[in-house]
Amino acid sequence: MSIKLLTPIRILISSSEPVRHWWAQRLTAVALIPLSLWFIYSLTTMLTANYDTVVLWLSNLKNSLLMLFFILILYYHALLGLQVVIEDYVESVRQRKALLLFVKIIISLTLLCNLLVILFIYMEF
Repeated sequence: MSIKLLTPIRILISSSEPVRHWWAQRLTAVALIPLSLWFIYSLTTMLTANYDTVVLWLSNLKNSLLMLFFILILYYHALLGLQVVIEDYVESVRQRKALLLFVKIIISLTLLCNLLVILFIYMEF
């Protein structure tokens, strides 16, 4: 009985890169559920808000942190998913590496821009 209970723990501890990648995808998906609900709720409550109201809302520490977590986890989850699709469906090793590098650069740049915008809005107020 104790061997059956320890098997999942042993698998997690000595996991390879594909297993870690799989777990990261699942954990980011689970983390995105409450963050997405918060984001949708926030969008619906500010549907008719003007620019100043949205900036004031985002300058709140709680909203800024939640938005930062949402964007970080969302982009990381997207990167993991795109990596799986590219690795599975691009046959040429050279094209696969080039495409993975391109996707990582684009996601990193857009993530950096998003984080800087949120930081500037928060620091302004």
